[in-house]
Amino acid sequence: MRKARIAAVLTWIYAAAFGIPAIPVSIYLLQNGYLPMFMDLFPMYAGPWDGLDGWVFVTLLMAFLLVVLVASWAAWLAWRGRRSGLVLGLALLPVEAVFWLGFDLPFPWLFGVARGLVYALDLMSLRQRPLSSR
Repeated sequence: MRKARIAAVLTWIYAAAFGIPAIPVSIYLLQNGYLPMFMDLFPMYAGPWDGLDGWVFVTLLMAFLLVVLVASWAAWLAWRGRRSGLVLGLALLPVEAVFWLGFDLPFPWLFGVARGLVYALDLMSLRQRPLSSR
């Protein structure tokens, strides 16, 4: 159970850092025609997809936000001890990875690997418990 809570917290930090900013970045892109800069270092969410039409790019950002919200819901389920949250959290990682590649996001990979390992370890520990304790 404690492992699932660690994965949940990692998921919520990741969602706050990379999912929620998709909204203001989308608004900025539609208003200005280009992506905003992150601390004057690099354009946010710039990657292989940033050359796409503005509305297509915004649609991809909103799809990413939706996936992150579902991952956050899965984390909530896992926090509450639901096996379905662990399974859904693991199943969403490859979908999230497509967005990490398309938006060239380096840090979510670290969160994703940690979340995947913790979810998998928790699932394995569930399988090892006797039926009476489930």
